Amino acid sequence: MSVLDLLIEPFRHGFMVKAMLVGGFVCAVCAALSCFIVLKGWSLVGDAISHAVLPGIVLAHLLGLPMALGAVASGILCVQAAGGVAATSRVKPDAALGILFTGFLALGMVLVTAFPADIDFAHILFGNLLGITTENLVQALLLGALTLATVFLKRRDLVLFCFDPVQAQVIGLSPARLEALLLLLVAATAVASLQAVGLALILAMLITPGCVGLLLARRFDSALAIAMGSAVFSAFAGTVASFHLDGATGPCIVLVQAMQFAIAFAVSPRGGLRPRSISRAGAP
Repeated sequence: MSVLDLLIEPFRHGFMVKAMLVGGFVCAVCAALSCFIVLKGWSLVGDAISHAVLPGIVLAHLLGLPMALGAVASGILCVQAAGGVAATSRVKPDAALGILFTGFLALGMVLVTAFPADIDFAHILFGNLLGITTENLVQALLLGALTLATVFLKRRDLVLFCFDPVQAQVIGLSPARLEALLLLLVAATAVASLQAVGLALILAMLITPGCVGLLLARRFDSALAIAMGSAVFSAFAGTVASFHLDGATGPCIVLVQAMQFAIAFAVSPRGGLRPRSISRAGAP
């Protein structure tokens, strides 16, 4: 079989094409948000929310409520609780966040093991993009579309908030409201991505594309376009790779994203290996 046949073969299967399209959309949503998360220095916040949604998902499922509602509430509760602990004690914010999100994750795992017949823990952890249900597909599309629309409508305000919250307040914006909005978008994106890559790999999708874009571009809008393009490519390439390697789709997508970051870091005109090698070569 030729190389061209190997590349085309996955596109002959409807479930593979569906997985590529859904994965590409979800990755694009994550990439759009990842630029703001990286710019703000909220990598740990993204990690906390992506893991803290687990108990909310389980409880919502057991109570017959929409899992998205439980996940968003659980994720935001974790971050707000960490902020309250840091504000009223000598515990540093990152330590408070680390303690609480691991506690939320442990609570979710206990609930899952207590009700093993109701919830597939493996799908929650690693996703099931190839077997995504209609309900989860609609949920991902709705949450993703709302997140993208909000990001592009509030893009300038969010960028200013990430760069300089004081300046944002001076011109009449509310940093507290923008922070709450960004937290809500991160939680919604984590829920939308859950079926694609699972809790274990959501953080990579929320961080890596933004790092790639900001390494390769000087303007934020250009970084946003590069991040979304690289994320969509990783979804298609990772899904094709999982087909031929007979591996899990989510990890393959994340692995492609990690390879893109390594390339961007090596060739970046600023902040990567290339400027360092040039400066060393020109040093006396």
